[in-house]
Amino acid sequence: MDFVFNEDQEALASTVKRFLMTEMTPELIRELWTTPTGRSEALWAMFAAQGLTAVSVPESHDGMGLSEIEWALLAQTYGYFAGPEPLLDTALVAVGMLDGLPSSTWRDALLRDIAAGTARVAIAHPVNPYVSDAHVAQVLLCERDGELHRLAPHACTWAAVESIDPSRRLFELEWQASASTRVASADEAAPLFARALDRGAFAVAAQLLGLTQRVLDMAIDYSAQRKQFGKPVGSYQAVKHLLADVAIHYEFARPVVYRAACAIAANDPYRALYVSHAKLAATAAAQLAARHAMQVHGAIGYTWELDLQIFMKRIWALSGSWGDTTFHKDRVADTLIEARAPIGPARTFELE
Repeated sequence: MDFVFNEDQEALASTVKRFLMTEMTPELIRELWTTPTGRSEALWAMFAAQGLTAVSVPESHDGMGLSEIEWALLAQTYGYFAGPEPLLDTALVAVGMLDGLPSSTWRDALLRDIAAGTARVAIAHPVNPYVSDAHVAQVLLCERDGELHRLAPHACTWAAVESIDPSRRLFELEWQASASTRVASADEAAPLFARALDRGAFAVAAQLLGLTQRVLDMAIDYSAQRKQFGKPVGSYQAVKHLLADVAIHYEFARPVVYRAACAIAANDPYRALYVSHAKLAATAAAQLAARHAMQVHGAIGYTWELDLQIFMKRIWALSGSWGDTTFHKDRVADTLIEARAPIGPARTFELE
């Protein structure tokens, strides 16, 4: 079975890329580093105007009702520009959790607010030691003893945790669970947290793909401009091999990430296997890209003034987000060895 994105999906990703190329510049990212929140209300409003916050929200709640397949391209594009806003945590992961809850006044209103761009949601998931963007969230979805709780920001106290990436704003939360905050019991919340993990890890994998392409492009551009002994350094065989290795890893990781998107969208019983495989492949490609891009740039690659650091730090930070390499290797091993999952080229997409 051949898998390709259709014209509408490609057009949507192309539109978002043109928008981010104009608005999500390295200069803006550096500027946001110096602000108290590190976030931009104006930028979030532009995301909403572009429909990005409404991508996964059901049409019945003023959204677009699209799936993870569309996010495969959108998240990759978002990663290419190292977007700092919690777009994927809110518009993909949190929306998926809310969509799995029974209809209620607060839940339906929150979905509409997300679609309209008037609400950000922070998620405290057991796999992540710290909560991202709790300081700008209107609602927090938190786990306690397997249960799902909904909290207002004023009901929590948080302490900031420093990240290697200045764009990442991480926090340790302290809060009290009660019957009034609980929105799902442990049995009801288990599948919600499981799917949140899959969506979160997939979102990170797709962003890492975009970051791989970005640092590869930067290394190629620099190798063509920087001259040594009267020749561009990119003309030397050793440099070509470094860049070719990254390109090969990228091309092998890309279809794996797209397969994970299909598995989540179709609620494939083996989606954990596909998602963890995608996270591992994308992480390996991105980390290799960061190392080789630094080698190509040489000593100037370590300087604060060069934009390369923005994308390398994002790669390092995201590599451990929504499960590190050991965690996802264990998930793959558990599925392959214990469940004896059907694998191989002929089983990539099962035909009815």
